[in-house]
Amino acid sequence: MARSNGQLSHGILLLDSEGLSKAVNADPQVTAFIKAAQAKDLLVAVSDLTLIEAWHARIPMARFRWYVSRLEVLAVSEALTWSAIDLLRNANLHGHKYATDAVVAATALSYHGPRIILTSDVDDMVKLCGDRAHIEGVRGET
Repeated sequence: MARSNGQLSHGILLLDSEGLSKAVNADPQVTAFIKAAQAKDLLVAVSDLTLIEAWHARIPMARFRWYVSRLEVLAVSEALTWSAIDLLRNANLHGHKYATDAVVAATALSYHGPRIILTSDVDDMVKLCGDRAHIEGVRGET
């Protein structure tokens, strides 16, 4: 079972929608990152917005729900919303194309300790996070 932020202060591994999709499909690269993060006692999590973005009709809902139940699902608070807007503003980005990425970035940056984001949008995440998080690329859908 996932542990909440109050129970864990060793950092976070945050999955974006592609990271979550790959995890649900047992991608070896993503699975290895998750196992390594768990071994280091990092919180393995997703933003609740990521669930909406990652779900696809090709993924059986029961499998999707089961896998998500093994992660910490983090709510988007008003404070995170404003942090995401600040990240967008500072990176000169705007619009729906970057909205969920900005929320993922703001969520990761709200944690202490190592911050790792698994994403297929490496360039955008680097623009949003700078060097305050480790951005790890996952292969996009082929």
